[in-house]
Amino acid sequence: MSKQRKLEEVDEPTRRLIEQASAARANAHAPYSGFAVGAAVRTANGNLFLGCNVEISSYGLTMCAERVALFAARTAGTDAVEAVAIVGPGSDADPTPPCGACRQVLWDLAPEAEIYLATPQGEVRVTTVADLLPEPFGPHQLQRGDDGERSGGAS
Repeated sequence: MSKQRKLEEVDEPTRRLIEQASAARANAHAPYSGFAVGAAVRTANGNLFLGCNVEISSYGLTMCAERVALFAARTAGTDAVEAVAIVGPGSDADPTPPCGACRQVLWDLAPEAEIYLATPQGEVRVTTVADLLPEPFGPHQLQRGDDGERSGGAS
């Protein structure tokens, strides 16, 4: 269940995480939609990894800020993500949630992370990956097919 807060009501490490996501948003490449998003990932040892959305004229090649930040953390060898902040345009007190693809990536790479969705005006919604993706597809579905056989790819 998500909780709504103001930026000044969150602890210092979380405020820093959100501020870094907001700073990353300034680097977004969103010439077509104008919809700039920034993300920041904090690992268990306190390292931060940033991402921004990068739009490509062939929209299917566009990459979301959340995935950029999570993939940067993974590339650096991190597998213990404790928190993710996402700052998008939002509307009023309603922060921008991650898209479906990003929810799946969050499930696979940061299933236990706290998620902070924030607006540029300082509204913060605190949620979990499980709340964002309540019935996830994950590794356990890949272990066995419906017929009980081990899945091994295309036949």
